[in-house]
Amino acid sequence: MRTTLMIIQLIASVILIGSILLQSGSSSGLSGSIGGAGNQLWKKQGRGYEGILNKVTTAGAILFIIAAILLVAIQ
Repeated sequence: MRTTLMIIQLIASVILIGSILLQSGSSSGLSGSIGGAGNQLWKKQGRGYEGILNKVTTAGAILFIIAAILLVAIQ
C-alpha cells in the first residue's frame, strides 16, 4: 500500500511540474503579479490549451495532496 502511494505521489509530482512549466505567464514582474491577480480570478478559462493545462494542474495538485495525506496517515 505504501509503495503504491509513493508511486502515485511520484507520478502526480511529475505531472504537476510539467503542467506548471508548460503554462505561459500572463504578466511579468512584481507589479503584474499584484495588480493582475484580480483579473485572473474573474477571467473565464478557455477550452483550449490553457484550459486543459489548468485542469491538469488542479488534478495533479489534488492527487499529490491526497497521496501525501494518506502516506502520513499510514506511517
